Amino acid sequence: MGTEQMMTEAVPWRPDPVRQQLADHRVEDLLALPPDAPRVELVDGILHVTPLPTLRHQHITGLLVMWLRRRAPTHLRATQAVSIELDVDASRRPDVLLHHAGLPPGCRLLRPVDVVLAVEIVSPGTRRVDRFAKPGEYAAAGIPFYWRIEQDPVHLYAYRLGDRIGPGGERQYELVADGSEVVELAEPFDIKLPVAEIRP
Repeated sequence: MGTEQMMTEAVPWRPDPVRQQLADHRVEDLLALPPDAPRVELVDGILHVTPLPTLRHQHITGLLVMWLRRRAPTHLRATQAVSIELDVDASRRPDVLLHHAGLPPGCRLLRPVDVVLAVEIVSPGTRRVDRFAKPGEYAAAGIPFYWRIEQDPVHLYAYRLGDRIGPGGERQYELVADGSEVVELAEPFDIKLPVAEIRP
């Protein structure tokens, strides 16, 4: 391979190491990422590449999105893998979310006030983040509902923002229902979800 050929080959995108060291990335940087950039989340100014999901993970995601789309009231829309701006230097990308209808179709970054429900499907590489970090961040941002779905066996835990105050002064989620057979909820709309319908 000649020098000229090496110079014209595309170099895969990587986060700027200096900005990573300085924890200097901002949410607007996410909108400027090139098309070949991997899926990332922004935590305290540092870009974190998220693990590739498995087929099982993606099947649960797809089944849940379809289930929600068929049943959610018209003022809510279900989607997947859209980022939420949690702060100027923080964003997360839930596996599934419910947001208010009427947002611009080209929107790539939602505000917490746009989001009604964030859902994370727990994978081996994301257990601690999905069980502890993300619910704390979503609650601090004021997202009213959070669901965590464990995969093996499929078990849904549904939380709503409560009045209990955490050590940092922010409200915390409280568990309102969980199950591996049927989960029934009155919020964010009347839900009777047979878990078998989201089980691959």
